[in-house]
Amino acid sequence: MVRAGVVGTHLPTSGLDIFGDLRKMNKRQLYYQVLNFAMIVSSALMIWKGLIVLTGSESPIVVVLSGSMEPAFHRGDLLFLTNFREDPIRAGEIVVFKVEGRDIPIVHRVIKVHEKDNGDIKFLTKGDNNEVDDRGLYKEGQNWLEKKDVVGRARGFLPYVGMVTIIMNDYPKFKYALLAIMGAYVLLKRES
Repeated sequence: MVRAGVVGTHLPTSGLDIFGDLRKMNKRQLYYQVLNFAMIVSSALMIWKGLIVLTGSESPIVVVLSGSMEPAFHRGDLLFLTNFREDPIRAGEIVVFKVEGRDIPIVHRVIKVHEKDNGDIKFLTKGDNNEVDDRGLYKEGQNWLEKKDVVGRARGFLPYVGMVTIIMNDYPKFKYALLAIMGAYVLLKRES
């Protein structure tokens, strides 16, 4: 009788046995992994903060979440913003603004600008695909936006790149499935 088998092969009991892998590491390997992870996170934060400084915008990249700006921008387009305070706001410009009481910024076009002699500017916005202006979106009693409300001004875009963000927000289970797939891929790659 002959027994078939391969000597020295290792089959994992579970593809997600991360803690078992961590227990097998010596302290030096574990510190190395933790430091690598910390470097990745800190690098991403430094890049984001650098973009904030370079663009003058608190949020230099945003995703269009609705179809209110079609045909200029579609749902899922990724916008690149700048917000230099010395640049005047002009009619026709696309701005991203925050309204008190709303967490999500809005991307719409400036349709009217009122500039006073003292330099104060007030403006009105509207989505290209909307029938009426945005006064119904502003906080109660507010009829105009001011420069302080502007998060940024659209300077460029990548079409539909932000759809991943929208899908993950609309379908939370997709987010967890994607994370599980990425984790399994990393583990399988590590084993090979």
